[in-house]
Amino acid sequence: MTKRLLITGASSGIGRALALAYAKEGASLCLLGRDETRLAATAEACRAAGAAEVETATADVRDREAMARLVEAAHAARPIDILVANAGVATGLSPGQVLETPEAVRAMMAINVNGVFNTVEPIIPAMCARGGHLAIVGSMAGVRSLPYSPAYCAAKASVHMWADCLRGRLAPHGVAVSLIVPGFVETPMSTRTKSWQPGAMSDAKAAEIIKRGLDRRRPVIAFPQYMYYAMRLFTFLPSGLVDGVMRRFHVDVPETSEREAS
Repeated sequence: MTKRLLITGASSGIGRALALAYAKEGASLCLLGRDETRLAATAEACRAAGAAEVETATADVRDREAMARLVEAAHAARPIDILVANAGVATGLSPGQVLETPEAVRAMMAINVNGVFNTVEPIIPAMCARGGHLAIVGSMAGVRSLPYSPAYCAAKASVHMWADCLRGRLAPHGVAVSLIVPGFVETPMSTRTKSWQPGAMSDAKAAEIIKRGLDRRRPVIAFPQYMYYAMRLFTFLPSGLVDGVMRRFHVDVPETSEREAS
């Protein structure tokens, strides 16, 4: 049976690669993104790859009412089997900087946290009625805090906790929840970060791993696994020790260009 997916942040990176991976299996795709030109290019590539159908909509995940309309309309046209809340931005600190710009922090939180809520909430009642699969993209930064990206870590930790809560709550209703925890993936967002990136992989490889995990309905899809287990181990070690080691790495995480009104 043809799968129906809705993917946010589909104009580039993991979202685009995942859309292409499912297109090769003839999936029905509803792709959301903010960049209309890049989104159209993704849609065309998915059609060429074999997607049964491709719909697109430009959307800002921060707009709760607009997202509700889009998600509900997409499901009404054809029931969504898998919803992937992938849209997100990163922000952090440069060497010597101690405080993130408040407006940038709030814009990032609105996209990475509220945007996930706005994407997932509208589909929950429908999925509880017929079953379905929610996939929420987190990050290794949500497993253990990193001193060079405090707000981003806080956002991803929030998303991780919410996904874990939803999994337990929705399972009796036939709804699976997968938390995706990627390490370094070669995307336009990650290339802005100037640091050593162990285990970095292409977005196509990341999409392959994610798709395999979703096909098996795994509750947590973390990769590379050694990094995930290392980050989890760090949470059990003395904080002062881990913080001291982390400070030794030279990391420059560019601030997001997004701004929230003060």
